[in-house]
Order: sequence, then structure tokens, then C-alpha cells
Amino acid sequence: MRNKHDLSRREFIRNSLIAGGYMILSGVLPAQVQPQLFTVDEHSDSLETDDLLRGVSDIHLHAAPDSKACLGNELEFARTAYNAGYKSLMFKSNDFSSHDRAYLIRQELPGFEVFGSLCMNRVHGDKVNVFAAEKAVTTTDNLCRCIWMPTQDAVYQNIRYHGEKEGIPVLDDNGHVLPEVVRVMEICAETNIIFATGHSSPEESIVLARKVREVGVRKCVITHANSGIWKMTHDQIKQCIDLGAWMEYSYITNLWGSGTGLPDFERMSDKEFSGFARIAPERSVITTDLGQVGMPHPVEGMRRCIRALLENGLSQQQVNYMVRDNPATLVGLSAI
Repeated sequence: MRNKHDLSRREFIRNSLIAGGYMILSGVLPAQVQPQLFTVDEHSDSLETDDLLRGVSDIHLHAAPDSKACLGNELEFARTAYNAGYKSLMFKSNDFSSHDRAYLIRQELPGFEVFGSLCMNRVHGDKVNVFAAEKAVTTTDNLCRCIWMPTQDAVYQNIRYHGEKEGIPVLDDNGHVLPEVVRVMEICAETNIIFATGHSSPEESIVLARKVREVGVRKCVITHANSGIWKMTHDQIKQCIDLGAWMEYSYITNLWGSGTGLPDFERMSDKEFSGFARIAPERSVITTDLGQVGMPHPVEGMRRCIRALLENGLSQQQVNYMVRDNPATLVGLSAI
């Protein structure tokens, strides 16, 4: 018997279409992304539990409320993941906290592990905000399990996208980690949560990984190691792993591109993605980074990702490390 929190596929699609139709009619969604609200894998009969998804933890996905249009809200995504057999989720918002909402979602879905995180973007000031980090890790039930360095407001991203050296820095002009960044590292070490490199450059990320090792952070995640302007070489990845960092590979790279809600990015092949995943599965996590309008549902994206990894020769144990064991460990569901 289904409990009151379970959604059938028909109910999920109906609710999503109602919500999407309202957003379109009200003009909330940009015109260029209105036609495709979400996609469901043509090979999938259901978003309900199956062996591919049972026990999965996705620790990087986006949802409403946010400053950008999203495919669904955090509660909707959490319910769907719960029904699909997931173990946990950790939400990311580039502009707002999500750990406070994780507390409320847990009241609706008792027994499901939902976490949030904090990004050091301009909404928190013009530099990495130590006070914001201190408050995040003391919020009710301590559900902030990651502090990301600047993402949309990272200096590196602004240089690459806009040709301007502006935004929130993580290093000084001499290439040394800024004092406020070091203090956030210390907070992550003291509370044993993730310090994530955000949208720092590959070179900056290596400097950060070296410093977190010195500070004593046990959970440093190199963000987007396979993605766009943040893509690392295999040698750079090995440097980070040797420094004790964990590598994040986001499957969004294999789903964006022409005809999607993110048409300006070049799609990666499953073969290339699997090549990244194969470098060191025991020190890697795979996330979807999904939730955008015009992109697949995060649960469906994870299903496609797992299937692609297995079809490209990774073992079940290697996949388990990256989508089950390691992400669950990083959010504190097992000891490290």
C-alpha cells in the first residue's frame, strides 16, 4: 500500500504538467525554454524503484525555489527520488541556502536523508563570507553538508565567459589561498563536511586541494572535473587525488547541447565520460547537476548515467563506489 507521500508516475506527470502550464501561462519561464518541461527516458516505464537506482545518493542537483527557473521544487524531487529507491539527496542553490529547507522536507519525508549546502556567491557579499559559513553549519539539525566556493560569481568563470577579472576570488594575486577561504576550510574540517571547489579553475582547484590537506579537511571535492571550462586533464585529476581530494563528475555534460534547455554547451560522449569515471572510482563521485528547465528529470538523468557506465565497461562495484558508497560517505551517512 502506498503511503500519502508516494506519487505514481501518472500523478507525478499530471502535477508536473499542471505546474509547468501555470508557469508558462504566467510568463515565469523564458520563452526559449518553455516547450520542453522535462523528458522521460523512452526505455523507462516508471520513475519508481528499480535496481539501477536503489541506494543512490545524488549530492549535486538544482531545484526551486531559486533565482533561475527550475524543472521542479525540492520537495517534488525528493519525493520522486525517495520513491525511486534513493538513499539521499543534497541540493545546491547558487544563490540561496538549501540546508534550512532540507529540515522541512524531512518533516514531509521522514526517514529519507535530505541535505543542503551553501555557495559563496555575491548574495553573501563581495568575498567569501566566513560568517555565512559559521551560521550554515549551526542551522537546525546540522543539515548543511557542503560549502562550495564561488560558482556563478567565480573570478575564473567571469574571465572565461565575459573577459573581465571580477567576482569573488579564492586566491590572492600571488596565488596564495585567501585568509577567509582558509577559515572556511577550517570550519569544514571542524564539522567534517565537504569543502567544494565550486567554479574555480583547474589550477586554482589544485592549489585549494593542497591547502585543505594542510588544514585537515577530510572531504574536499573537486567540482565539475569533467565539465566545460572546468574540465581537468587526467594528470591534474591524479594530482588532486594524490592530495586526498575526491573528484566529482557531473552527467549533465552528456545531456545538454542542441535541442535542450542548455543549448550552448557541447555534449560529451558516454565513452569520454566513462573514461573520467574509470580513473579512480574509489575516489570519485558522480552527480547529475540537473534540475534545469528543458533538461531531463534528475532521477531519469541518473538512470541514464548508470546504464551508460555499465554499457561502457565499468563494473557494478566501480559504479557503486561513485553513485552509492562515496557520495553517502561525503554527506556523513558513513564514517570517514
